[in-house]
Order: sequence, then C-alpha cells, then structure tokens
Amino acid sequence: MKDRSGLSYGVLAKRLHMSTSTLHRYCNGDAVPTDYAPVERLARLCKASPDELVELHRRWVLADAMRGWKGEPQRDQQGQQQAGEATSQAPSNEPEGQGHQEDEQREDERQEEKPSSEAGASPVPVVVRRPSTRRALLAAGAVAVVLGAIALVVSLPAGEDGKGAAPAGAAAGRSESVEAPARSSASPAGGTERPASPRASDSRTSAPGTTKGKGAGTSKATTGAGGGTGTDIAAPPLTVTTRPYTWEDPCSQRYLINRPPPQVAPPPNEDDATAWVAAHGAVSSGDQYVTLTVQGTGEETVVIDRLTVHMAGKRSPLAWNDYAMGYPGVGCGGGVPARSFTVALDAARPAVLPESGHRNFPFKVSESDPEVYYIKADASAYDVSWYLELTWSSGARHGTLRVDDHGRPFRTSGNNGRPAYEFPLGGSGWVKEGTTKF
Repeated sequence: MKDRSGLSYGVLAKRLHMSTSTLHRYCNGDAVPTDYAPVERLARLCKASPDELVELHRRWVLADAMRGWKGEPQRDQQGQQQAGEATSQAPSNEPEGQGHQEDEQREDERQEEKPSSEAGASPVPVVVRRPSTRRALLAAGAVAVVLGAIALVVSLPAGEDGKGAAPAGAAAGRSESVEAPARSSASPAGGTERPASPRASDSRTSAPGTTKGKGAGTSKATTGAGGGTGTDIAAPPLTVTTRPYTWEDPCSQRYLINRPPPQVAPPPNEDDATAWVAAHGAVSSGDQYVTLTVQGTGEETVVIDRLTVHMAGKRSPLAWNDYAMGYPGVGCGGGVPARSFTVALDAARPAVLPESGHRNFPFKVSESDPEVYYIKADASAYDVSWYLELTWSSGARHGTLRVDDHGRPFRTSGNNGRPAYEFPLGGSGWVKEGTTKF
C-alpha cells in the first residue's frame, strides 16, 4: 500500500507524526507497532479499501500475538526467579508492626528451605510454613485485653437507682458513636466509591456540558455524579463548556447506529447533531471531535496545566451500521484550528497530543481571555468509553475538573468492516456507500 500511494517515507512519517526510520521498520517488517492505530492511519493515508483495512487488522493481530514467542521457555524460569526476588524486595504498604511480622515469617521460611538430594535433579526449595511467634503473642495479648475489659464492665457496682454509681475510671469504658467520614458518590461510569481527598485546596468537579465555579465562595467538592465529599473547599475559578458532537468537517463525521437505513433520519446539520445522536442512540464512528471552551470566572489568571485521558471501558467494536454525515459530491475541507489535539484511543496509554506545529499545555485563561480546545479522538480496533480530566492552578489553589458527555463518558467505536451508508443530496433515503451517481 505504501508503494501504491506514491508517497515517500518522509512525507508519510510527517503526516503520521513519527520518525522516518520507525515507519521504515514497520513497512519492512523489522518491527511491529504496539498499537493498531498508526497502522490504520497509514492505511487510510494510502487509500486502503474497506476489505484491505479488515485484512490489515487481522494481520496486525496475528503479528502482535506472536510478539515475544521466541525463546519464551528459556526465559520462563528466569522470569519466575526475578518475580520471586522482586516480591521479597518490594516495599510494603502495610502497618509497621505487620511488616515486621512478615519479615520474621519470611526469615522462618528461609531457614526451612532444603535442596533436593536426588541425583541429577536441580535444587528445588522445599518451604515449610510455620506461624510467626510474634503474631501468636500479639493475638494472645489482644484476647487478654478484650477479656479484661469484659470483666471490668461486669464487676462495676450498680447504684440503688439503677443508673449505676460508676467510679471515675468507668468513664473510660464508655463509647460514643463516631460518624464515619463521608465518601464521594459513584461516578457515572459505574466506578466504585472513593474517599474524599484530604487536601482542602484540591477541588474535583465534573464538567458535564458546563462546569461553573462560584468565585471566592466555598462549596462542597463534587464528583462526576454530583455527590458531596464532606470537605468544604473553594469552587474552581473557571468554567468548562463541552460540545461532544462537533464536526471537523461533514465529510469525515460518521455514526454507528443499531438500526436499518429506513429507520434512520437524514443527516442533520452540525448544530442539530446532539439531538440527532440522542434520538438514534448513535455512537461516534471511527473518531469523535470534542470542543472545550475554558473561561475564568474572575480577573485572576488560571493556568490550565494539562488534559489527561482516562479509560472507562474498552470492548470489541460495535457491530452496527455505519452512517456518513457528508453528502456525496459536496466538497468538504478546512484548516486545522489552533489548539488542536489528538487522542489515539486504541493505544495502551492514550494521551492528549498537540497537532503537528501546535503548542502544547500549559495555557492561561481568565474571564476576559478564554481558550477553545479541539480534541480529535480516534478508535479503530475497540469500542471505547473515555473521559478527560483538566488540571488547573491559580496561585496557591489547584484542582482537577472531569470533562465528559453530560455526566456520562464519551463513547467512540471502530467501524472497520461495518456496512456503510450515505445519503444522496436531494435523495429520499440512505443507500450503500459508493453507489451514488453524480
């Protein structure tokens, strides 16, 4: 496909945002990309057909599965030995007393290791576990304390009025109910509850649609679902307005819908895309173009330190029909706006990266100086649920805002091999893509 494109390695590498030598190794078969996304982008630059994309993905899966198979049996024993050494040397997060107990138990186990005496057999450690002496003593001491407390309560004399004339020391035996610290509510993605951050200066507020701060006033820190954390902190001094269904251009925008063509309305205008997507239960196909408008709520300058991607789910691509928004024969195009970023959702660790020639974070915003960020996220091999976190700082204050689709994660799915449809300009219904005659 590279030879057929007529483009040089240098031109292709520049458009793929990778080095020429790396691309050369991929094309020669000297290296296999760790993610499918750059392979698919290369194929699309070379005008690969849908059948070629499916076959290319199949070959990449096979090549990726074969990665590292050579010499695996020889490395197996070494890997186990290294894993054992790493376990014995790994720092412990347990309390100090328990760490000493574990060290003592490991010392007991090492003293019991004996090599096999069979002729020709490799030494195999035989481990005999025995309970730690210190652990047994601590358990016995705990039981003794509980029994002593019970005996003290039973032996306390009761007063004549039945209320009990307890001695001065009896007050120490009384207990008052202590309210457990509040936990944040579950996230929209179904995540588990997390305790509130102990730092009063760290505010975490979701940005479904629009996230607003309240100046110098204090408010409860909220999660993506809007639950309080029980910690009073200052509201973030900025707002984030999210438009999850903007279009880079109509010709590139597509949606996967679990409906046959007769049940799908004609393509909408970009301004009506959100309502059209909701009405059809559509999912962004191939890529999703998200626009963020960030603005301060006061005169103070707020630094936008970074945007990070978080995965809420990764599944096989949706087996739905693929609908193109652009009308066949109608020209599309346009330049790349400033503050443009890309996210390869198929990557093992997706990251927000600036488009070629564009600045990266940090940026500054205020009430009179907003910023607009354009995020293009693409997926080929998976159906991905994801969201962004915007980290900000202003003087001694700092925090993180969650950016998602009105409380839900964004969702983008690959579309390789899916039945594709287009809507002819002036036509009355959807037809197979590529069949429109001009």
